[in-house]
Amino acid sequence: MKRKKVSSDYIAEAKRYLENAKHNLARIPIEYGRYADPKLMSEAAGIAYLAALKAIDGYLINKMKVPQEKLPGSIQEYRAIIHRKIPLNGKLSSALSNAYENLHIFAYYRGGTEKNMVKAGIENVERIIKMMDI
Repeated sequence: MKRKKVSSDYIAEAKRYLENAKHNLARIPIEYGRYADPKLMSEAAGIAYLAALKAIDGYLINKMKVPQEKLPGSIQEYRAIIHRKIPLNGKLSSALSNAYENLHIFAYYRGGTEKNMVKAGIENVERIIKMMDI
């Protein structure tokens, strides 16, 4: 029988994703303030963004009793449920928007490679994990 995941499992998984992303970023040379390998940087940015979503999912499932099948499926749904259900929703919403824009849109989809943009996205993912780890 499969054991039900608890909040700490989601946080551990989110931290593992984030560490994996950081490890991958550390392997990429930086030239003139930009990551020199856009493909590897894009993969790392995507993994880091997923870490934020994992942490929020764990909170929603374990603290807010949202069934797994009712988890948000889009950034708009994440924003809506954060606004309605989660304490500190202003700080969390801001951190999620920053991670979404910097990591998911600019770095992952658009191929932006600027180091400080990615670093700011990573810092916001760290904030999200910390907020959800209660």
